[in-house]
Amino acid sequence: MKDIKEFPVEVIEKIRFYVYRLIDPRNGETFYVGKGKGNRVFQHINDTLSKSDVDADSDKLTRIREILNSGLKIIHIIHRHGMDEKTAIEVEAALIDLFPSASNIQGGSGSNDYGPMHSFEILNKYSAEEAIFEDKVLMITVNRSITEKSLYDAVRYAWRLSESKIKKVEYVLAVEKGIIKGVYKPIKWLKATPENFPDMGNKLRPDRIGFIGEEAKSDIKNKYIFKRIPDEFRKKGAANPIKYSF
Repeated sequence: MKDIKEFPVEVIEKIRFYVYRLIDPRNGETFYVGKGKGNRVFQHINDTLSKSDVDADSDKLTRIREILNSGLKIIHIIHRHGMDEKTAIEVEAALIDLFPSASNIQGGSGSNDYGPMHSFEILNKYSAEEAIFEDKVLMITVNRSITEKSLYDAVRYAWRLSESKIKKVEYVLAVEKGIIKGVYKPIKWLKATPENFPDMGNKLRPDRIGFIGEEAKSDIKNKYIFKRIPDEFRKKGAANPIKYSF
């Protein structure tokens, strides 16, 4: 089979926006789901070859390097094409939910708010009382397995945050599927480095920030815990897990 490195112009015009998967030929595992147009599906290999440092996409880049170094080629699957961008965003989110082992840094657009849920979670989400923010809070949507991380560890490390805004944050809210599950008071904000967070592994993410903190006092917790994030902060299609109340 011919090795394809790019699409010709006439193909690009016809396929419009598309959603794709990158598959490891060694075990058939889908390790990345993405959307794009033009030659986006092939760009990951170019990025891998041009970057020597470890960055936010380190899991994906490391996997690609391992495959290429073994003498094999990445399998590119165009899952669906001929879409507008809005439709592609929805299809991408659904595929990320379908392939939880993919190394996407965050879930697909709206995957935490609109992705797979048990009927009990749906009931809780839409029947819960809406939170009223009386403090300056930072909402962080986390995707975690109870067997992998504590809620505190899942929410405190490591995020792309505004250094000017975090100075004003009074409390950090850990949000799962639109419901506030944890309330923490940040004591210190630090660059996401192994030196600052030795218990969080050795991944270097200097472009990200984490915090050291403590659980909020009961009077603050009771204002927010198990309440629903207001609709104005849960716009469908918004993929950013970071939201500020101010």
